[in-house]
Amino acid sequence: MKRQHIVAGLTVLILFAATACGDDDDTDASSSGNEQREGPTVLIGAQEFGESAILAEVYSQALEAQGFQTDIVEVGGFRDVLFDSFDNGDVNLAPEYVASELNFLQEGSATSDVDESLGLLQPALEERDLTALEPSAAVDTNTFVMLTDQSDELSIASLSDLAENGADLTLGAPPDCEENAFCLPGLQQVYGLDLSANFTPLELDLIPDSLEGGAIDVGVFLSTSGRLTEDQFTVLEDDQGLLAADNVFPLASQELVDAYGGDLDTALNAVSAELDTEGLIAMNARYDIDGDDPDQIAADWLADHDLT
Repeated sequence: MKRQHIVAGLTVLILFAATACGDDDDTDASSSGNEQREGPTVLIGAQEFGESAILAEVYSQALEAQGFQTDIVEVGGFRDVLFDSFDNGDVNLAPEYVASELNFLQEGSATSDVDESLGLLQPALEERDLTALEPSAAVDTNTFVMLTDQSDELSIASLSDLAENGADLTLGAPPDCEENAFCLPGLQQVYGLDLSANFTPLELDLIPDSLEGGAIDVGVFLSTSGRLTEDQFTVLEDDQGLLAADNVFPLASQELVDAYGGDLDTALNAVSAELDTEGLIAMNARYDIDGDDPDQIAADWLADHDLT
């Protein structure tokens, strides 16, 4: 953390008092283990959506609590822009998603198994002098949602139930669902469920209202959407492992990791060990629904998990 010290006064007594206060501050920093580390500034890329901004703040504040100097850099909303920012040295760390990043680098390679997907991703990152640190249990992927009243009425709690009891229901999803291996083709392949005749293409932000209004029966949400805190929505369990392993993980330059000799890994792995999907849903709800600032959302989450 950067601090500013203001000296106001001209007498020796006031100067002594200011010096004494400075000594107290130094003692506090030393006793809490927050001495600034020697090494490069951690430049954290935040993309143009709320969850990325929140995660960037989580990483930044967690690292600063361990003595790292950090700065958050706003980058564009597309993955190629983020990679360009790494190449240019504008950023050296960013929150990312395992399956989506793997599919970006090797189209069609991602699976529903995070270890398998990460094993394929790591060599592709190494070619770019990047590395994936420990992934979290928080997964931001497509998920299938119904209104709770209707899912209860039709006894549909899982995608297997949907295949058995919901073949006539209407699915609302982004237009790429028709080709996305984790959407309509995946439902057909994994669950034997063909909803292609009952498919309504919709933008993600229109799906919750379309579901509530009865225009569709099943909607595709992001699995960390803040709207999932609302009781009227029920997430259908992916009981046969269709959905992509889009676990949140810290993407770092190898140069940054090498500069800190494992200390950076340790600090960020501690964050990943505490981060889960429910926690990310709650943080997104504060941002999307309550309008809270990412820095305060992150600070509260870190405090709740004893990471500051």
